[in-house]
Amino acid sequence: MQESSAETISSGFGKPLVLNIEGRLPAVGTAILRYGTVFLLLLWGSAKWTPDEAAAIQPWMSHSPLTSWLYLLFSVQRGAIAVGVVEITIAVMIATRHFLPRVSALGSLISVFMFLTTLSFLVTTPHLDAGSQGFLMKDLMFLGAAVYTAGEAFQASRSRSR
Repeated sequence: MQESSAETISSGFGKPLVLNIEGRLPAVGTAILRYGTVFLLLLWGSAKWTPDEAAAIQPWMSHSPLTSWLYLLFSVQRGAIAVGVVEITIAVMIATRHFLPRVSALGSLISVFMFLTTLSFLVTTPHLDAGSQGFLMKDLMFLGAAVYTAGEAFQASRSRSR
């Protein structure tokens, strides 16, 4: 006989409460991945309006063939603001999961390309210091979160349309 990890406890109202921890962990983990990413994208996107943040990302962006073109169109500050607008837009899209799962999935897919772009700074920026390398490496985890949440939101969209 297979043992279940569900525990039965009294609810205090005469009915037993069944706690299925292993059944709830994936949903909790998915929510943490999704809304943790949303929170940090909102935070980082908002920071792009500050001169200090614009100056901090300028060396990375100016050496990348994927982002250096922004400085042909905009100043350092306005280029950072453009990146911030993209980050905030992606965050809002990802946050719509319960109402618009396809929009959320699209936001997650767009963030996959954004995180790949920031990871590319590891190879395009000359003389990158260890602190910057560590900071950029966090995007490897966000890349995984973006791929996972895109897939989950697409599945939810498909289930909703049936």
